[in-house]
Amino acid sequence: MLSFNLETKDERARAGILDLNGIRIPTPIFMPVGTNATVKALTVNDLTNIGYKLILGNTYHLHLRPGDDVIHQLGGLHKFMNWSNAILTDSGGFQVFSLTKLRKITDEGVTFQSHLDGKPIFLTPEKAIAIQENLNSNIMMVLDECVGIPSTTEAIIQAVKRTTLWAERCLQARKSKNALFGIVQGADNLALRSQSAKELTQMDFDGFAIGGLSVGEEKDIMQTVTRHTADLLPENKPRYLMGVGDPVDLICAIENGIDMLDCVLPTRNARNGSLLTSIGKISIKQAKYKLDDSPLDPHCDCPVCTNYSRAYLRHLYMANEILSAQLNSYHNLYFMKSLVTNIRQAIIEKRFATFKNDFLSVYTQNT
Repeated sequence: MLSFNLETKDERARAGILDLNGIRIPTPIFMPVGTNATVKALTVNDLTNIGYKLILGNTYHLHLRPGDDVIHQLGGLHKFMNWSNAILTDSGGFQVFSLTKLRKITDEGVTFQSHLDGKPIFLTPEKAIAIQENLNSNIMMVLDECVGIPSTTEAIIQAVKRTTLWAERCLQARKSKNALFGIVQGADNLALRSQSAKELTQMDFDGFAIGGLSVGEEKDIMQTVTRHTADLLPENKPRYLMGVGDPVDLICAIENGIDMLDCVLPTRNARNGSLLTSIGKISIKQAKYKLDDSPLDPHCDCPVCTNYSRAYLRHLYMANEILSAQLNSYHNLYFMKSLVTNIRQAIIEKRFATFKNDFLSVYTQNT
């Protein structure tokens, strides 16, 4: 189901080809998040037109609604949402972290109180795999335990131990040929990150993710842990940094050897009127754009920038029109796709450092 060909490197930055059952995906790649079998405000045709070939679904949310058994009966997640390209599903592990007040965790698994109706849900590694196999995603993720930064050493040790235990059980539970990634944990403790990476890379996973970052820690901590952990992962398998989608963080992650990234940030910010451009972030709600008939980003050739003015985009947002979320989300995801495409080309041409400096000198000055 999965093969990965590392084509070239520029220092740590990598360019490769991820092949998922015949779907060839150039890396590095940013993956939009489709929590409820939809990337909010966009159709699958929009995503295809932008050029995306791999998106995310959320195991926890789809298990609750409409139910992974329902999706399975309807032919799997691809058919259910009419998406012909690849899908990665998380395991519910992030909800172990984000729904702290609604869950109880033991070595056996996690008991959640549903955020929808309060009913108890018991999620084990075996159940997480069974749900994802019902969804029939191309890439499945192991169930893991993510802790916050900072956390006590005792809590991090327990999370690493449990993550390894659950990873073994996920491998044993897999019945399909769908790809399965291990997730390295360890918070900001480099020694425990090393231990987690060592234990997981001894198992036969198709790729490896770095979890437990982008949870509110300082940026230098994120970069240090990413660089340290990526260096411990196999060169011939894809490396995925979970939950990172800010353009600056993305560039730094790729610089540190990451191939795959995802985040809700581009679409969530779009719905809140925060737009990504080559000259920095723009808050389209600001009054200064009321009479601005220039394109959102003068260097962007997406349909939003070539057809609509900043003034019109501001009007849609201020009027709370549905079209605002659609156009803003389209542009932000187009921006992210263009960014990783340009980064990939820079890596191939061995000019990544120059590209990074040029981009950040303009982007950060105006953000």
